[in-house]
Amino acid sequence: MNVIRFSDLCASGQARDKRVFIRADLNVPQDDAGHITEDTRIRASVPCIQMALQAGAAVMVTSHLGRPTEGEFKPEDSLAPVAKRLGELLGRDVPLVSNWVDGVTIAPGQVVLLENCRLNVGEKKNKEELARKLAALCDIFVHDAFGTAHRAEGTTYGIAQYAPVACAGPLLAAEIDAITQALANPKRPLAAIVAGSKVSTKLTILQSLAKNVDQLIVGGGIANTFMLAAGLKIGKSLAEPDLLGEATAVIAAMKARGAEVPIPTDVVVAKTFAVDAPATVKKATEVADDDLILDIGPETAARLATQLKAAGTIVWNGPVGVFEFPAFENGTKVIAQAIAESSAFSIAGGGDTLAAIAKYGIEKQVGYISTGGGAFLEVLEGKTLPAFEILSRRASEQ
Repeated sequence: MNVIRFSDLCASGQARDKRVFIRADLNVPQDDAGHITEDTRIRASVPCIQMALQAGAAVMVTSHLGRPTEGEFKPEDSLAPVAKRLGELLGRDVPLVSNWVDGVTIAPGQVVLLENCRLNVGEKKNKEELARKLAALCDIFVHDAFGTAHRAEGTTYGIAQYAPVACAGPLLAAEIDAITQALANPKRPLAAIVAGSKVSTKLTILQSLAKNVDQLIVGGGIANTFMLAAGLKIGKSLAEPDLLGEATAVIAAMKARGAEVPIPTDVVVAKTFAVDAPATVKKATEVADDDLILDIGPETAARLATQLKAAGTIVWNGPVGVFEFPAFENGTKVIAQAIAESSAFSIAGGGDTLAAIAKYGIEKQVGYISTGGGAFLEVLEGKTLPAFEILSRRASEQ
């Protein structure tokens, strides 16, 4: 994917004395008192801002926070806590600017945070009038918010259409490189783990991956539907019987390519969905009518671990069992450890996946951890993200 990289512009001196507009993802969780409870996204945005300042640019940064109503400012929608934290991380004062669409006064070497961009009327629907005003604020637009790359909004798409130069910041560029390495030019075998409660929410992902991967490992409620499709009984486990045809088609598509969807040979069951429910390991052929399947069994987990350790590339989205309950975490834990030990390039994304990575402490062993939930899923579905499309188009015009 051909995009202009902000790092290249800075290295060649093209950002000096220029007005640089950075779209970051600073949408952090806060408690009821407005205190930031987790600042990963703010910390992740710092390298791009520092890069711009070191290059001698006048730096404007903005982000959305929550889901405010356009044109209606409320104190809880303000980026003020973010400005304070960003200032601490940068070691300098970061002024917060409100009502900035019609002009921002800033000099090279300075940085300001522009108030919540979703307060601007026309942001969500990418109105042309707003987009042109945004573009007029800068010489260089830098998209560095992969979490918003699947949305065509004013500060993620419109500004990129009309800014003199539109480029990818270091975070977005890293996502593009990781996605290209994992899906466009993968080292094989390519294994994908797709897990979650419902086939319906991941069906297009499963269908897209079935055309490309060598192993499609399904987990959670999705695996139960695939077990049904394979003729196994699943008791009262969560499944979607009306999607058996689609599950069967995915299995057939893989088989036709000499690839496979490994069906569990053993499972961990309980009679109730509870943290203290007694867990029983059973063969997949012996699930009782009143059983709930809450994890893959140790035999299945070991077999999948062996496959993952032999993979060339691993894409991971979703834990394979109810890993929040200690009695039903073994499958996810074994798979996480196998990914950590594998020499494969691994890319992981999705909220529950990131929680599992954190729980088992394998952050450093995963090749790339994607920061975007919805954007990551749309990439797996085979969609071209709006941000990638417009940045690529602008690069080809230069």
